[in-house]
Amino acid sequence: MKLSSQIKPISYLKAHAAEVLRSLGEKGEPLVITQNGEAKAVMQDIESYEQTQETMALLKILALGTRQIEEGRVQPAGDVIKGLRKRRKAR
Repeated sequence: MKLSSQIKPISYLKAHAAEVLRSLGEKGEPLVITQNGEAKAVMQDIESYEQTQETMALLKILALGTRQIEEGRVQPAGDVIKGLRKRRKAR
């Protein structure tokens, strides 16, 4: 995705808000908003935002798992399953 075609000044956003929102929903591409020639914000439709948040959450989980492996904080899957079964029976 090329962001260069999706850069608009804040004055454009002010003048064309409804059109910008419609375009965000249709294209699913983010829009960079500039102020005084500098990038200041990124707008995206809610579906893309939610997908981004889910992706980031999964990446955090993977990073945590990798760190735990590096620190040696792991157990064989079989041992974990046995422990869970024992807890279940104890209820």
